[in-house]
Amino acid sequence: MRKWWPLTAVCLGAFILLVDVTIVNVALPSMADDLDASFTSLQWVIDGYALALAALLLASGSLADRFGHRRFYVYGLALFAVASLLCGLAPTAGVLIAARVVQGVGGAAMFATAPALLLASYQGRDRGTAFGVWGAANGAAAAAGPLLGGLLTEHLSWPTIFWVNLPIAAVAIIMTLRVIRPDQPRTAPGHRAPARIDLPGAAAFTVAAGTLTYGLIRGGESGWTGAVTLSTFAVTVLALGAFVVIEHRTARSGGSPMLDLALLRRPSFAGLMSGALLLQGGAFGCLVLVSLWLQSVVGLSPVAAGLALTPLAAASFIVAVFAGRHMQRMAPRFPIGLGLLLVAAGMLLLRAGMTADAGRASLISGLVVAGVGVGLATPVLVSAAASTVPPQRAGMAGGAVNTFRQLGMTLAIAVLGAVFTSRATDMLAVSGTVPDAGRGAAALAGGQAQRLVESAPPAHRDAAQHLVHQAFAAGLDRVFLLSAAAAALGGLIVLTLVRPPRAAPGASGGGSSSAPGATADGSSASSAPRPQQDPVSTGA
Repeated sequence: MRKWWPLTAVCLGAFILLVDVTIVNVALPSMADDLDASFTSLQWVIDGYALALAALLLASGSLADRFGHRRFYVYGLALFAVASLLCGLAPTAGVLIAARVVQGVGGAAMFATAPALLLASYQGRDRGTAFGVWGAANGAAAAAGPLLGGLLTEHLSWPTIFWVNLPIAAVAIIMTLRVIRPDQPRTAPGHRAPARIDLPGAAAFTVAAGTLTYGLIRGGESGWTGAVTLSTFAVTVLALGAFVVIEHRTARSGGSPMLDLALLRRPSFAGLMSGALLLQGGAFGCLVLVSLWLQSVVGLSPVAAGLALTPLAAASFIVAVFAGRHMQRMAPRFPIGLGLLLVAAGMLLLRAGMTADAGRASLISGLVVAGVGVGLATPVLVSAAASTVPPQRAGMAGGAVNTFRQLGMTLAIAVLGAVFTSRATDMLAVSGTVPDAGRGAAALAGGQAQRLVESAPPAHRDAAQHLVHQAFAAGLDRVFLLSAAAAALGGLIVLTLVRPPRAAPGASGGGSSSAPGATADGSSASSAPRPQQDPVSTGA
């Protein structure tokens, strides 16, 4: 039994890291009331965390290789705990957003080091079991997030959704120091010195992702032709160009780039990155607005709203656990491509049920179908990406998948927020009963629907209530349609570009068309580890 203590320490860190992706959704209306936060601020409460996680994941892996995986994991846990404390104490939305960004920094350190800790702690069949349990724990975190957030918010207060991380992080730190072997000295005989960290590439990528997200949120709030919006997108283009130049120069000079851009010329790898981006955005980008709708329009409590959102995470968890091992035997494009198409179908079911008088029951079928799709696609994403590249690039491929997934959700929240606000503004403007339709739409998106109704004259409040329901439903209609289009596009890309590994030269026996571990380009990847399950949460 003692041999599983390292796995427990790693799973505790994974749980608080990934539960914080979904636990915040049902607390957003309470945060908006207490902090007087706008919809833009609420977007950044989610995106600040996800963006820091996405931007720093690959760089964190390089830092951990240099300074030690156990040490870096403990540092990440400590930073995450301190940031969680600050999140709960935040007096303003700005302070909360800043603390969430710091949480993401700590989370990136934890996320990047956990696989290496499991690889160092377990061998053979135990290693496969450890990765399978880790993947299941991540899925459980995604499923538990909305319900746990609702319980804490309703019966205590929204700051407790962050403070609950503190005792768990403390136990994880103590266990890690006691049961996981110390890092080997970097100067041990025969130990290869880690490559120089690609700090310029990490900085350029962070600036590009951050300014793109800010530009999308700013454009939806203040217009797409404003000087600030256009200037922000210009910085994005420059930073992205700098990132490409830096990565090419680093690779040509024999260094270790954060992301080897040559891999994107491989159709299978490029297809999987596109699928990862569009899967996360298509399946999870809409949940922030759905949570606000459930509480501010339908009138559910935080607990009831959390329960209403659980079918997606629960279905994905069940499918991943019971079908994950069987899907590893299939060509990866089929479960991933089919999963994305099921996400698209789920979003269309959500759209079909979204009317002015819809309630939480209208969400069940769509969320379940989308959850089945997520459960089919996620267990094989990392192993599929690793199989398309040479073995020495397997770690980079896995990190790239996780980065694209986090980036997909970050960008989706920004884009879908802009789409919702635009559509709701049009609906309110047509009615002619709201003096400032743009401000009214922002109030809806910020969970202030009831305030908008109460601002109307008493004789017109019933009409205002109906108008609020219509405007929110119209906005969600567009959000679900765009989410379905994104997921369907991802499914088609994966089914078109991703191909099974070709047989390595000289492979023989059994009539098999592919050698075990061969990459999609014919190179051997037999030495790359293959966990039974993608150790990434379906909700992260």
